[in-house]
Formats: sequence, structure tokens, C-alpha cells
Amino acid sequence: MHEKVHTQAKESRGKLRIEYSLQLCSLNLGLTGIADIVEFHLKNNHDHKAKQRNYWQPFPVEYKRGKPKKGNYDTVQLCAQALCLEEMLNISMPAGALFYGKTHKRHDILFDKTLRTQTQNAAKNLHELIQAGQTPKPVYSPKCENCSFIEICLPKSLGKNRSAIHYLKKAMEQQ
Repeated sequence: MHEKVHTQAKESRGKLRIEYSLQLCSLNLGLTGIADIVEFHLKNNHDHKAKQRNYWQPFPVEYKRGKPKKGNYDTVQLCAQALCLEEMLNISMPAGALFYGKTHKRHDILFDKTLRTQTQNAAKNLHELIQAGQTPKPVYSPKCENCSFIEICLPKSLGKNRSAIHYLKKAMEQQ
């Protein structure tokens, strides 16, 4: 599903431009990443005090393999992308979208104050864990099977009161 996202650089269709795998950064949040897709929609500024100008409004779209989740993980990730774009481009971004491969449906997400606060708090909590040198123990659940980080996180190997040292000793014994 991500093949086009990761192999194509950009696309243009009239009043729509699409950037694939766009690198993002926020100094305020201390985050960097890559947006799957950022659509740029041509808009008209109808402010009669200023000259009428066209501008390109960014709209991030995050692709997910599965289906919508019960938690807000996906919406927080998308909002983090929007906050990065806002900081990078010095603009305001009201919404983005999540596309789920299993359902083939796109869900528009509004970046309201509550979601923005949750996203900022998630970034703050991440940096507190990094500063403290703590890695949360992985907890395996069925959702892990659809996660792109399963091979890094290793929730089955390290979960349930096992430590990285225990995992490494076991791996060495098997060789």
C-alpha cells in the first residue's frame, strides 16, 4: 500500500499537488518524521482588503494498512504532522485525513484544541522518557500484528516481565 507513497516524489492535477514522503520537522515539539502524503489544494484568498491571491493549503494524509483503531494513536500521529507543517510553513492547518487500507476509506480529521493538546503532551512525554533514559516495556496485543514497528519493538519477546538482557541471553544460548 505504501509503495507509491515511498517511490513517487510528487504529482500535479490542476488545483491539486501531491507530495509523497515529505520530510517534516518541529523544533517546538522536538520531532522529525516523514509524511506519507501532503496534498496542496489551490485556494483563493477572498479578503477584499488585500489583493486577491491564490495560495496552496497543505492537507496531510496518513496511510494505514489496517482499519480505524479504538485509541487516538493515528489521529495524534497525523496531528503531529500538521503541527510540523504549521511550524515549517508558518500557517494554520485545520484538518487532514487518515486512509485505511483494509476498509479503503478516508476519514477527515479536524485538528481541534483537544487533539492538539494531546499531541503536544505525547511529544512532551516522549522527551521526558528519553531524558530519563527509560524505555517503556512493550505490551503485546493483536494490534501489534499490523504495526510497522513490530520487528523493532518485539512485543512477544520482551513483554510479560522479560527484559532485554533476558532476551539477549536466550538469543546467545540458541547460537
